[in-house]
Parts: sequence; structure tokens; C-alpha cells
Amino acid sequence: MSRIALITGGNRGLGRATALALIDAGVRVVYTHRGDPGEKIDAIPLELTVGAIGSYDQFVVDLQRTLRDHFGREDFDFLVNNAGVGVHASIAGTTVEVFDQLLDVHFRGMFFLTQKLLPLIADGGRIVNLSTGLARFTTEGYAAYASMKGAVEVFTRYLAKEVAPRGITANVVAPGATATDFAGGHLRDDEQLRAGLAQVIAMGRVGEPEEIAGVVAAMLGDGTRWITGQRIEASGGMFL
Repeated sequence: MSRIALITGGNRGLGRATALALIDAGVRVVYTHRGDPGEKIDAIPLELTVGAIGSYDQFVVDLQRTLRDHFGREDFDFLVNNAGVGVHASIAGTTVEVFDQLLDVHFRGMFFLTQKLLPLIADGGRIVNLSTGLARFTTEGYAAYASMKGAVEVFTRYLAKEVAPRGITANVVAPGATATDFAGGHLRDDEQLRAGLAQVIAMGRVGEPEEIAGVVAAMLGDGTRWITGQRIEASGGMFL
């Protein structure tokens, strides 16, 4: 029986790279998007706005129907909480509206979406939550964003303990600077910025989406079934 993964925000960036890595590994993929499913791949798109908690009950119904119709199953194996938004603002310049947007997507929404999905995750399954290297090191303008991800890391440890009796693991993957379209695509497109960041990364360059996707895929693999409640940073040794 094929394993099934659900990836939030799988239409672009790290989510899309993770979907492709899992497909290559023989995993069947369902991914969420906000209106634009992105370039067609061998996966099933479902629309969802992470943070719109009132829509979660209907999303669960849609997901259950998708699992039955496409896979003949009532559950799935892997949850990857990847969906996110990027906002650059100083503490002094962070508005309540921006703070609430980050909170709704990165923590409040992720928390309650995971809560809704726990009954559908098969025993022995895996959960990977995406954090950021910015929860370890500091860079100007990301206090609110990094604080949300810090909350995700604490939540993941508690989650790991709660789901362990079902044989489910829960871990965090924390990317460093990675060349995606996140937050306007600056790390992908700005060569001067990439060169500057390379000076503080032990491996001497910015990461690529496929490298983060490989770490997520590894955390869902059989070889990592004894790892839970851990933070895995994939940053190339940034700010060591």
C-alpha cells in the first residue's frame, strides 16, 4: 500500500520541492494551496487558507473524500506543515495586523489544523513542522516571524509526546537562507544578497529548495523512525 503525504502550501517553494521529492520516493501526495495550484505535478491539489480556522471542518470533509476516492483509504501517513507567509519588519514597525497575520498562519492556524487532522493520521505516521534558522540566530526585521516559529518548535515537542503512544513521530525542520520565492524571492534573485549571506554560511552559499526537501523527506523515511521531538536545522552551517 502506497504511503500518502499531505503538504500545506505545496504549490510553490519548499512545499513544491518537498512534494516532488516525495513523489520521486514513491509517496502519493495531496497538497494545499490558496487559489493557485501551481504547475501541474503528479499530486492532488486541495484549496485551503491556513489560518482560516472556520474552514477546517469542510477541509477535513474534502480530504476524507479525496482519500477515499483516489486511494481507497480513510487515513494518511505524513503531515508536512509547510504553509507560511514572510513579513520583514522591525519590532517598532510591526503592526497588530501584521502580527496577527503571522500568528494566524504560522502558529494558531497550524496548531488547530494539526488538531483537526490528528484523527486522520495513521498510527505509525510522521509529522514534520517547518520552522526557521531565525529561531536560533537573529537577523534584523524578523522578530515577529521568528517568534511564531519558536512557538512551533515548542509545540512540536509537546505534540511528539502526545502522539507517541500511536507510534507517530513529530519533528521540526528549520531551514536557513534558501533560494525560494518566499517573501518576494530576494534570496533567489538578489545576487548581492546571496553573496553577502554566503560569508556567514559555513558551506559558502545559500541553500536550494531541493536540499531542504531532501531533509523533510528523510524525516519521513523509515530510517528516522526513532527520531521524535527534535529540531533539525538545514542551514549549511549558518552563523556557526
